[in-house]
Amino acid sequence: MSAALFRRPWLRAGLLLSGPTAWFVLIYLGALFLLFLSALWSVDSFSGKIVHSWTFANFETLFKVSAYRTIALRTVGIAAAVTVTDILLAVPFAFFAARIASRRLQAALFVAVLIPLWSSYLVRVFAWRLILAKDGILNWFVGNVGLGSLNIGYSNWAMWIVFSYIWLPFMILPVWAAIERVPDSFIEASADLGARGWRSFRLVLLPLILPGILAGSIFTFSLTLGDFITPTLVGGAGSTFIGNVVYQEVGISNNVPFAAAFATVPLVIMGIYLLIARRLGAFEAL
Repeated sequence: MSAALFRRPWLRAGLLLSGPTAWFVLIYLGALFLLFLSALWSVDSFSGKIVHSWTFANFETLFKVSAYRTIALRTVGIAAAVTVTDILLAVPFAFFAARIASRRLQAALFVAVLIPLWSSYLVRVFAWRLILAKDGILNWFVGNVGLGSLNIGYSNWAMWIVFSYIWLPFMILPVWAAIERVPDSFIEASADLGARGWRSFRLVLLPLILPGILAGSIFTFSLTLGDFITPTLVGGAGSTFIGNVVYQEVGISNNVPFAAAFATVPLVIMGIYLLIARRLGAFEAL
């Protein structure tokens, strides 16, 4: 048997991966199959029991009811805004850390990026909830400098700020790694040919680090898209996300088929996003 496995490395790799692959198919793909299947069921309005007959009524409700379309657009819009914000913050930070900072400062910056990840997600959200509250430190500061009161707590603005802060490390690390992989000779050659800093960044560095940016955007976009805790804690009455509706339909209304149908929306969006990111080489930077 040992000789047979030695002569057939593909068989050895197949046996090694058979267990994890079977677990992945059973747990992950099986759960997705049941999710899509449940989305085609319905709930009896009289008994409240699930009717196991196929229907597209749940998806028709998603498209016909304007409130659900608004929630879906709000979720995707804020996820996109958070992704763009984190890119604008991560690229200059990562460039400074990878190209300009000394070795000691690089280590300090790396620890500074990782420290927030050591604390609880809920602790960070509640900290921002206190900062952005009406009587929080932000309103106290802007009031003392004569700028009035911002009052952005419990709003979409608050969610945008909190999400951007929470997922920022997931954008910085891939971009940082991508910038470090760019040879110094490329930047030097661009400068020797007369390109100034911005032109070198736009024509030389940016195309090379784009896979790292896309890899980070996968985390920031998908994590925001599927979150329902932050909208509950720091969002207002008009800050409902898809995840909040899914939670309410499962835990309160007991309408599992409609919750499953709404849960397929972010899955489809992320599937399309991952296909685009894969074509642009994002998976090579993960």
